[in-house]
Amino acid sequence: MINRQVKEEFERMLGNVGEEPAGSWVRVGMDTGGIAAGADRLFTQLREECAEAGLLDTAVLRAGSFGYAWIDPLVEVRTDGKPSVLYGVVDESVATRIVNEHLSGGRMVDGHVIAPRRRGSSLDQPVTAILVQDTSCEGGDKSLFLQSSIEDELKAHGLAEEIQVVRALDMGIYQEGLVVQLLPSCVTYTNVLSRDIARIVEESVSRKAVLDDLLWTRKDFQDRIVLRHCGNLDPESLDAALRAGVYQGLADSLAKHGAEGVIEEMKASGLRGRGGAGFPTGVKWQLTRKSEAERKFVICNADEGDPGAFMDRSILEGDPHSVLEGLILAGYAVGASKGFFYIRAEYPLAVARVGKAIASARKLGLLGKNILGSGWDFDAEIRLGAGAFVCGEETALIASIEGKRGSPEPRPPYPSVKGLWGMPTCINNVETLAAVPWIIVNGGEAYASRGMEKSRGTKVFAVTGKVRNPQLVEVPMGTTVYDIVYNVCGGVQDDIPIKGVQTGGPSGGIIPEKFLETPVTYENLQALGSIMGSGGMLIMDENDCMVDVAAFYLKFCVDESCGKCAPCRVGGYQVLQLLIKISRGRGKPEDLEQIRRICTGMQKASLCGLGQTAPNPILSSLRYFADEYNAYIEGGTSYARKRKRALAEGKSLKEAV
Repeated sequence: MINRQVKEEFERMLGNVGEEPAGSWVRVGMDTGGIAAGADRLFTQLREECAEAGLLDTAVLRAGSFGYAWIDPLVEVRTDGKPSVLYGVVDESVATRIVNEHLSGGRMVDGHVIAPRRRGSSLDQPVTAILVQDTSCEGGDKSLFLQSSIEDELKAHGLAEEIQVVRALDMGIYQEGLVVQLLPSCVTYTNVLSRDIARIVEESVSRKAVLDDLLWTRKDFQDRIVLRHCGNLDPESLDAALRAGVYQGLADSLAKHGAEGVIEEMKASGLRGRGGAGFPTGVKWQLTRKSEAERKFVICNADEGDPGAFMDRSILEGDPHSVLEGLILAGYAVGASKGFFYIRAEYPLAVARVGKAIASARKLGLLGKNILGSGWDFDAEIRLGAGAFVCGEETALIASIEGKRGSPEPRPPYPSVKGLWGMPTCINNVETLAAVPWIIVNGGEAYASRGMEKSRGTKVFAVTGKVRNPQLVEVPMGTTVYDIVYNVCGGVQDDIPIKGVQTGGPSGGIIPEKFLETPVTYENLQALGSIMGSGGMLIMDENDCMVDVAAFYLKFCVDESCGKCAPCRVGGYQVLQLLIKISRGRGKPEDLEQIRRICTGMQKASLCGLGQTAPNPILSSLRYFADEYNAYIEGGTSYARKRKRALAEGKSLKEAV
């Protein structure tokens, strides 16, 4: 039965929301990466130059991460209701050109456009612009040749004044030769040859006929559910969030689903915890709901500590209201009255934006007493983490919130039974909670339609290391590692052959090149000796030494260990000393067996996940790259010196040995 009071209260709230800026606007990617690249200065510059140019109706707005970390800072521009254009590598001079050429003159800035990832299949609208790029890596860049050739052909047809030809910075397509995209339809042609240019202008531009032999039909690999609002709204504006549909899931749940209905949708979705363990979210919520107590709590775990990971940070900075809505829905489902954001203090921008989201939601009645007239009370606050990696573990996190030393406790009892201050507590990470509102609005089955087997929905990865285009990506579960590296991120840097991919951060394993076609699921990664983790993905090429990589990750875990249990405290240190011994050319064959024995003991006897998974990088590197360990052992100190010298001189491993 629909609760009409909730429905009417939410509709009244939406009726008071200010309208989206009409006409022209500019969005600047103001996440941490963008700001570090100069986005804050661009934001001020664009406001000043728009005013000087008389563009008083052009709103200059903030946005979160657009995802394209390798080409920060980013600026998106829309003029007079036309499709928006995204620019990358925007400096002060490019910002001035955007104002003078695009906003004032209606022409795109050459060389900085990022092509839309939507791929059209029909030309139902007149072509207004053509994007071009040479996506091959060999033989020099032919983008300028393609641009001038199409411009000449347009002149011959009298269309040069109507259609602009623009060299794109990135087309999202790689190793497919010359690529052409017709705007606004986004019909995209690949492997274009000189003889095809006349056909494109004559048949596609003039006659609106699609050339099937050139048409790129593959859909974009990305499917943005968790990242749906990142880059598309001002993260500091509640009005922008409400216009985008945030809090609709909360209103629907309070009005018609009920707490049990929310849990059933979560179970139907197949969503599993995106923090690393992969426990079914709906089951966790149900267990917490069934636990009887005077109070219950929900916690958002934003203590992202993996080296190179920036998924949770980007989500909190770009879409804090969706994560807050997910936390509120979790609280409603389990019967909690209080929620906490546990955010590492090294994320000041995320802390500030979540704080603003909580304050504005409370002011409007989305937090606090009698939410939307439902009779249900719930509030949230922020607690800061001090940067301890071990506090990502649930019981250590709980201890930290309580003001105690952040160290793990034995389980059971699990937090769903006895957690924060001894009360039932449900803990989910940022990505999990960000997916919840989408699931409630669109249905659990819609989410479960993505993915494969027991791994449903989408997963966000921070792809870094020796990759051409490091970035934040969101792909359906079951996408192969190869497609993520080569078809989303453009392949390996400098075209050096790939050696392996580390997933799961310090707790994960190394996947060798021969297994790159493996679909990414919880079970598949575990079978390869790795884990999903929170979503870090580090790409390594042939110049990377796996003994060094294993030692790096283990040293991180040794430094971050709370020291409470001997298997982790002592075992980790012992293995690290053996790895250092081997890397200095002083190892013996029996050291490898000793490493395996200690690692097995750590996996079986450590108190928490840090110690249990710390051996993963070592064991997976021994499994797939034993020859590198043997090279140090057999080559002795001479090999170690050559390797060290090569690293210092920037030479490859092959050149060194």
